[in-house]
Amino acid sequence: MLSLLGFGMIATFLFLVISKRLSVVVAFIFVAILFGIIGGFSADMGDMMMKGILKVAPTAIMIVFAILYFGLMIDVGLFDPMISRILNIVKGDPLKVVMATAVITMLVGLDGDGSSTFLITVSALLPLYTKLGMNRLILACVISLSAGVMNMIPWGGPLVRAAASLQLEVSDLFNPLIPAMAAGLMWTLFSAYLLGKREKARLGTIHLKGSSMAFAEQLSVHETPGKPPRLFWFNALLTLCLMTILVVDILPIPILFAIAFAIALFVNFPHPKEQQERILSHANSFVMVSTLVFAAGIFTGVFTETKMMDAMANTIVSLTPEWLGSHLPLVVAITSLPLSFVFSPDAYYFGILPVISHTAANFGVDPVEIGRAALLGHSTTGFPLSPLVPATFILIGLVEVDFGEHQKFLFKWAFGTTIVMTITAILTNAISL
Repeated sequence: MLSLLGFGMIATFLFLVISKRLSVVVAFIFVAILFGIIGGFSADMGDMMMKGILKVAPTAIMIVFAILYFGLMIDVGLFDPMISRILNIVKGDPLKVVMATAVITMLVGLDGDGSSTFLITVSALLPLYTKLGMNRLILACVISLSAGVMNMIPWGGPLVRAAASLQLEVSDLFNPLIPAMAAGLMWTLFSAYLLGKREKARLGTIHLKGSSMAFAEQLSVHETPGKPPRLFWFNALLTLCLMTILVVDILPIPILFAIAFAIALFVNFPHPKEQQERILSHANSFVMVSTLVFAAGIFTGVFTETKMMDAMANTIVSLTPEWLGSHLPLVVAITSLPLSFVFSPDAYYFGILPVISHTAANFGVDPVEIGRAALLGHSTTGFPLSPLVPATFILIGLVEVDFGEHQKFLFKWAFGTTIVMTITAILTNAISL
């Protein structure tokens, strides 16, 4: 009975989200309440929901302060000098332009927002591609590859969803994946080199009149009037320290970002009114995501505390061949990118992943490995390909390429990223073979 109720709960959630009958936040709460009542758990439902919310609270806190921190760093122009220098170096060399595209996207992608990453990088680089007569599909491809891997950062949507749905610590998911992410970035640079070399062979080096710096100036869209240039090195050092401590795992990630943001905000904007303005300017970015995480906590609280998930996992285990059970992390990793075409991020991470992870636990596989495996493709390398992710259409709209052509051009390179990261994850024991 509980197993059927659990499958019904997941199916209803997936139907409402995929068919766009309800927003994800509303679907989480309504479906949790409905199936809690149907299962006869109405008396205990409040406690179940609160347990779920408390488990995801650290993740929500981390999201808020991480988005605020990197939003502030972009506001004060931390990355502008580096990006401007890169664009000034490339001149009219198509190979350097494509390599610069990858590096710039990686830098801009630190804010964890795919849409803003596409907006900033395309706005800065499209005029240069147009003037040189370069293939726009390459621009879309390289930006997608870089943004896809950067979407694995702890404050990015996929990892946040995985941590919330599996009720795991963000550091447990992310830290073991750092070598895989590094391998993914190296693959991206290698792919950009091959694409750039091909484009240079087609066009040759083109001598531009004047400097490429004019194009770099378009990146200053986030620049705050009157920002103090003297604080550049302070902000750079603070960010470097933040990244180092994050990897070393001395402090919990939410606390680390909260402290770093407070320091950065106070030093860069000492007046309370300015501080309030900076926070409000990024409110839209973190309110939606943190609300989603808390709603997911309500849903998973009911789903797990009622033992529906246990019952579903037992049913799936009885139907899964013994030889396949121990290889579930590899199966999830390889299928994660293709499933981006079928399931939206919310449907996959909150509907599919918890059941798979619970099933894997019955075969002796740590659920955290299933979460890591999913992050190697779904909504990371796969999100710029998916018709279910709105940011994808922002990209192809800005670059002005056909969606089908974009998918066809990008898929092999993106899937290559997943394969490279999966191999690295296996070699570093982030996931088991």
